[in-house]
Amino acid sequence: MTSTRTRNPLDLLFIGGSGIISAASVARAVAQGHRVTVLNRGRSTTRPLPDDVETLVADVADDAAVDAALAGRDFDVVAQFRAFSPDHVARDVARFTGRTGQYVFISSASAYQTPPSRLPVTESTPLRNPYWQYSRDKIAGEDLLVRAYRDDAFPATVVRPSHTYDRTLIPTLGGWTDVARMRAGKPVVVHGDGTSLWTLTHTEDFAVGFVGLLGHPHAVGDAFQIMGTHAPTWDQVYTWLGAAAGVPDPEIVHVPSEAIARVLPDEGDGLLGDKAHSMLFDCAKLQALVPEFATTVTFDQAAHEQVAWYDAHPEARVVDRALDEGFDRLVEHARGI
Repeated sequence: MTSTRTRNPLDLLFIGGSGIISAASVARAVAQGHRVTVLNRGRSTTRPLPDDVETLVADVADDAAVDAALAGRDFDVVAQFRAFSPDHVARDVARFTGRTGQYVFISSASAYQTPPSRLPVTESTPLRNPYWQYSRDKIAGEDLLVRAYRDDAFPATVVRPSHTYDRTLIPTLGGWTDVARMRAGKPVVVHGDGTSLWTLTHTEDFAVGFVGLLGHPHAVGDAFQIMGTHAPTWDQVYTWLGAAAGVPDPEIVHVPSEAIARVLPDEGDGLLGDKAHSMLFDCAKLQALVPEFATTVTFDQAAHEQVAWYDAHPEARVVDRALDEGFDRLVEHARGI
């Protein structure tokens, strides 16, 4: 099936709009001629909005402020990037019923069965993550929207991104702290044996799939995962990042994910509930509606863009001391020191 979506300009509302996942989608929507309104707190300077975007300022957690900002407004599409609980989704259903032709909820691929019983993951893979509350809250939001669509024809579309990044989001466990360790000649900690496969999707590739679903009549009442076909091993990710940082052969120390979670509990849920497992995806369902969607940026290329951005922004080169010390302890334990 090829896309049958009208090419007429749409009135789009992005709730969020300046984040890692959403900013590129806003830019693509504007480039395609859609009328884009963004509602957020108006604080981001990292990803400035295009000039043609209408901005509404409100904290999405403040219902009264959101209602005031949107008073009397209807939209062809509402894209919600900032809902993380079923209560928030329920308030959106009440707020936008009769006021939009499509409500797009940004869920997460971490909502899928963890670990997956088989690969590749498709939209029919069960939703179950016993490790991470964030994922369970996304599942609950999806469940609410399924009921709203079935019972009241609320025009919901669910989108499940995987690990989406831009030049600011280094995908490793320590982010910039890992780069700093490499440049200092210190080892970096990689979970497991470093051979699990992890799908990484550049935000500009995500935007192609996402904007292609907006206003598409066959997307309403359904769920779509949006991620690319690029799935390197974690050892490759760290090695490419090191090469981009001028360390072509970084020292990697492999540590069991459970041990990392014990020493660094703040990282545990996202590790055990997501990154510790190989994740490969089949996006045929998306590509049937958005045939132009494809992987065009791989991380061996993007790592250079990321390091260059951090080198140009000294204020972003922050070493997390707690993480750094935790990595030191994990390395000492792994080496039996």
